[in-house]
Amino acid sequence: MKLIQLSTVELENRVEEELSENPALEDAKINDIEERDSFEDDDINELDFQDKDMNLDQYMSDDEIPNYKLYSQNSTSDEEQNYFLTTGKNLIEILMDQLREHKIDEKSYEIGEYIIGCINDDGYLKRDVQEISEDLIFSKNLVCSVKEVLEVLNIIQSFDPPGTGGRDLKESLILQLKRKEKKEEISLAITVLTECFEYFVNKHYEKLCHKLNINKEDLKSAISEIEKLNPKPAVGINSSSHIQSIIPDFTVHVDDDDKIDFTLNSRNAPMLKVSKEFQNLLHLNKEKKGKIGKEQQQALLFAKQKLDSARWFINAIHQRQKTLILTMSSIIKKQKNYFISGDEKDLKPMILKDIASEINMDISTVSRVINSKYVDTLFGVFSLKHFFSESMTKKDGESISVKEIKNIIKEIITNENSEKPVNDQSITEKLKVKGYNIARRTVAKYREQMNFPVARLRKKLTN
Repeated sequence: MKLIQLSTVELENRVEEELSENPALEDAKINDIEERDSFEDDDINELDFQDKDMNLDQYMSDDEIPNYKLYSQNSTSDEEQNYFLTTGKNLIEILMDQLREHKIDEKSYEIGEYIIGCINDDGYLKRDVQEISEDLIFSKNLVCSVKEVLEVLNIIQSFDPPGTGGRDLKESLILQLKRKEKKEEISLAITVLTECFEYFVNKHYEKLCHKLNINKEDLKSAISEIEKLNPKPAVGINSSSHIQSIIPDFTVHVDDDDKIDFTLNSRNAPMLKVSKEFQNLLHLNKEKKGKIGKEQQQALLFAKQKLDSARWFINAIHQRQKTLILTMSSIIKKQKNYFISGDEKDLKPMILKDIASEINMDISTVSRVINSKYVDTLFGVFSLKHFFSESMTKKDGESISVKEIKNIIKEIITNENSEKPVNDQSITEKLKVKGYNIARRTVAKYREQMNFPVARLRKKLTN
């Protein structure tokens, strides 16, 4: 179960870990596929040692390279199918590099180091300066005032990326604007955020114009500058500096006759075998006809335990691959039309239970299979979770996917009049006309899941 839920990269790391910890497990080379160990069952006699329940025969199989490797498809280079998300230094390292460049005293440096450690992955300082002052007293025995903390925070807020160190969205946006070239619309944008932030976020444009005594065109120019800013100034800079990879576990192929086939990335099927040295250790001991000393018995017991662990791990890898193949086959069978067309309207309602029943496995197993697994299709790379959705019933009794409903809602919002956005009730009524009888609160839930704000917050100024 633990192996099933691992991604391809995580599986490779897990295999490396097992290889380093278990000397009885080896990485089989491609040219070893045809090699077979020649031990026969009748070559192994029962040995006289303390653990009478152990059977040597199971450790001496002549098929140490699992047969699943013989049907894994390795005709193409899986290395070329990797989708890498690479990162350089993490945010803390970037900020610390800039802190070191500032000529500040040792005390200020310690304050700055602590502040940077309190900045989250989005670039925000979520700890109050008063709390930081108190933390430094108790954790570092460094007595400093709130004023001193604020002075160092001001320095950090001048660092890149712009907006980093802001204590809330308002401050972060203002910090970014202050770094821009001074011009009229920038100054007005700062005023809008400084004096009328609540009006701005709630799209109360008429009240905003009245309070600042500006016209609609001036406000539109200011808002245009604000919309260019990054609400999460450190987004894209990961909290860790390692390389993250999205590697498709499956590749789907569709021929001219709409016949669908797929291959499993061979990196999901590592070539492993049991060590010949450990087999030989058992083989040599049979010649002694059980007359071995205590130390030799312990060595033999150790060898058996490692061989048992190695064989278990190889079988677990084997079962993982078989389960992945069964699950993907079932998904393709149910979503055949989508894999051919790429149109989400062709996605049928499908839940974990549907696949679990099809392949005769537990729902929890299917859930683990689709975790962190990706498939490369003619229309892009998708998570296996993409193909699952609840169903709804239209007025005519037809069962449809929730994804289809969401696509219609998305289309309605995308094509709405930005000066008069449609509210959830209007969307509900439009859906009913199309035969989708769903409640307004359900529309609101789907809209929120797609990260669309309420109608009032989607309102925009136009000419």
